Amino acid sequence: MSLTPRQQETFRALAAEIEGIDVEVYKRFERDPLEPIIGLGQRNLRIGFFGRDPGRDEVRHGEPFIGAGGQLVRKALYEQLYGEKMPDFEASRAVGEHFFWINTVPYKPVGNKAWSMKVKRHFHDLMNEVLISRWEGRTLITLGREAFLWFGIGRSKEERARLESFWKSEHRFESSIEVTLEDNRNQAQDFKLYPLPHPSPLNQTWYTRFPGLLKQRLEQLDVRPGNLTL
Repeated sequence: MSLTPRQQETFRALAAEIEGIDVEVYKRFERDPLEPIIGLGQRNLRIGFFGRDPGRDEVRHGEPFIGAGGQLVRKALYEQLYGEKMPDFEASRAVGEHFFWINTVPYKPVGNKAWSMKVKRHFHDLMNEVLISRWEGRTLITLGREAFLWFGIGRSKEERARLESFWKSEHRFESSIEVTLEDNRNQAQDFKLYPLPHPSPLNQTWYTRFPGLLKQRLEQLDVRPGNLTL
């Protein structure tokens, strides 16, 4: 599954209008800083992961969720599907083909700081369109607060308050919440969010607990061979 030519060109045009893309890292790995890093899988994949933004390793390989945090996710996926330790980096890439991957903004920011609300809004309609039009799945595991609260952008004050309240709940990593997205073509779709903490090694509060929480989510969603597509 890939972006349409129009979506590809729109991403490039939007990226050219902002500041803060880490062009030095793109240059180091001979990558185009206007090229979005979105790991679109097959259209009929059942489960997606929604994260914050790409890092250095994602730029290097041109794939999302492939760096330290992403490897933590992929190890859990491999063990869940195959019942053994993930053997190597290539296995981590292969296991990712069974899931849909997307971020709030598909470009690496300078210093790995979260993109500003202004930039997230800048890409929001297009990211909505990608989620609604390029993927048939409706189950998303969100990684971290920034990714989860992205779903309140452009929504009513009441809807944003509902998401904020859910995030503050001590049961947020065991329960789920339904949201509706609408793009600028008036296409709407319901999604079910299963939030988790951000898997970054810098997230000391949750890093060691993350594998167990993800395993719990994968079992909750009945992730297993033969049940990965719609």
